[in-house]
Amino acid sequence: SINPQVTSLNWVLSQNVIPATTKLPVDHTAFPLTAYMRLFAPFLIPASESKVIYMDVDMIVLEDISKLWHTDIGNNIFAAVQDHQKVVSCEWGGIPNYKALGIPADTKYFNSGLLLINTKKWIEAGISNKVIRCMNDNMAHVNYADQYGLNVAMYNQWFELDSNWNCFAAFDYETPYIIHFLDIKPIFKSYNSKKSYQEEFFKYLNMTAWSGFKPISNYKRLYRKIQNKAKKIFMGSKLNLPLFPKFKHNISTAY
Repeated sequence: SINPQVTSLNWVLSQNVIPATTKLPVDHTAFPLTAYMRLFAPFLIPASESKVIYMDVDMIVLEDISKLWHTDIGNNIFAAVQDHQKVVSCEWGGIPNYKALGIPADTKYFNSGLLLINTKKWIEAGISNKVIRCMNDNMAHVNYADQYGLNVAMYNQWFELDSNWNCFAAFDYETPYIIHFLDIKPIFKSYNSKKSYQEEFFKYLNMTAWSGFKPISNYKRLYRKIQNKAKKIFMGSKLNLPLFPKFKHNISTAY
């Protein structure tokens, strides 16, 4: 289902990415541990490259992605889109303990589902370690996995992208560049966001080897959430992973 003329796919095992000394946060959410892989995206590319686009898997790209790639983010370490929750003091979402952390209530809050990263600056500043340490220090308040840690560790230190680059499927947009299925995914019968975006999803799905796929029951969705939480608790106590063997820069220098 991948056109090799325009796309190449390289699989990387998580145990070959995360430093052995890193203690991944085992929070109370149902987000899988793989959510933390975005923190190590800068280490997945050759040292000769200077930037990377990270995207959540639950997205559909409707605009020329090269326009995002060529966005000038100045001297910032990364760029993101402001979340629908807008600010850290939002009652639903945001940063629950922003006051205790000394973060102003009106500080903008971003969604970490799409990031344009300056990889060299990210590595030099040790962002991966800062975010993980922040989460381990504030575990009782972590609500959206690494998104919490990124917003705390990097508040007011990111470049704001055009909101069309991360459009939530629950809302209508005139010219969405990327649709993000944040809530229940379109593969489930209980999908509760905009119907037109689900139809767009299946339009592309039917161009692949999964053509004819039928939405699955909500019971399976809930089972997967429980399974994710159980795996997180189990794996979090077992992780003892080696450093990358693949690239020239030494990942351990960022920690």
